[in-house]
Amino acid sequence: MAGNVTQDVKSLWRWIGGSAFLASMCCFPSIVLVLFGLASVSTAAALSNDLYWGTNGMGWFRPTLMTLSVIMVSAGLVFYFRKQGICSLDEAKQQRQRIINTTLVVFILSALAYTVFNFVILTEIGIALDLPWESSRLWA
Repeated sequence: MAGNVTQDVKSLWRWIGGSAFLASMCCFPSIVLVLFGLASVSTAAALSNDLYWGTNGMGWFRPTLMTLSVIMVSAGLVFYFRKQGICSLDEAKQQRQRIINTTLVVFILSALAYTVFNFVILTEIGIALDLPWESSRLWA
């Protein structure tokens, strides 16, 4: 039983990490393109700017990625609870506090993973590659 719970928690961490990575896809392609020499720094900076903000600051790409990430984490939670034997509304009512607590922790961890991956790791790699992302740093 303990091995199964450990496996389920690892699966949940994959959903959390995957959602953070998906939400960061507005910046990750620029780093990959510059890192492998497939684009110049200015081209990659323009690409990430367009993906992050869109034209005139009204982009659709970033909100779409965020929505897909929330859906991804929600699906991961459903799969997790189903593997835990919570498959009906009656079982969900009985385990309500556990479901609420787990869901809050998972969404908070997902937001933290996104923040660290996007605004710390990718930003620092981008700055090291001379992308103009100094203003994106969480610290000055």
